[in-house]
Amino acid sequence: MFTGIIESVGKIIASENKGGDIRLTIATAKLDMSDVQLGDSIAVNGVCLTAVEFNQSSFVADVSNETIEHTATGKLQQGSEVNLEKALTLATRLGGHMVSGHVDGVGEVVNRIDDGRSVRFTIKAPTDLAKYIAHKGSITVDGISLTVNKVDGAEFELNIVPHTIQETVIKNYQVGTEVNLEVDLIARYLERLLLGDKAAEKSSGSKSNTLSMATLAENGFIKNI
Repeated sequence: MFTGIIESVGKIIASENKGGDIRLTIATAKLDMSDVQLGDSIAVNGVCLTAVEFNQSSFVADVSNETIEHTATGKLQQGSEVNLEKALTLATRLGGHMVSGHVDGVGEVVNRIDDGRSVRFTIKAPTDLAKYIAHKGSITVDGISLTVNKVDGAEFELNIVPHTIQETVIKNYQVGTEVNLEVDLIARYLERLLLGDKAAEKSSGSKSNTLSMATLAENGFIKNI
């Protein structure tokens, strides 16, 4: 688990095809590696990866085909900057929100506008994630815990303050940049919980059990009209 508070901006110093997937070597910059042990989890742009080798200035992690297929990690190249965060401990301040490091989908930056010293970004999420994104709710973008300022369909707006711009890779975002998205865990679990006994039913065909307006009405979250 992570908090979404980025500890360092690292850099990819090697990307090697290995047995059909990818092995990354990542320079950690100011990330404190003194307490890292073999097998520890480190979030790289919001993707939970396992340190299989490390020293005080870098670590090595394998990226599976599953991760490559469902995140933007496969597009990282030598020289790419990445957000880094070590897994939280019981002594960690939870300054952001609970982040699992399991990316739900890849979004795309569709607008960037300077607003005083801040920057406003509009990001388009995959259609199936739109229902989990709420006004003033939490979302993780490339591992950064952020607050949603506005929602319009599958697009949502973020206001990024100078500190976040300076201390994360969000400063590099331009229109067309692909980003890793992780929706709020509570929304995910709430959807599953509201399915009740239907959660145990196998999906038929290409359709899976999802939260419907009827289910919300049955559980008193909305009124039947």
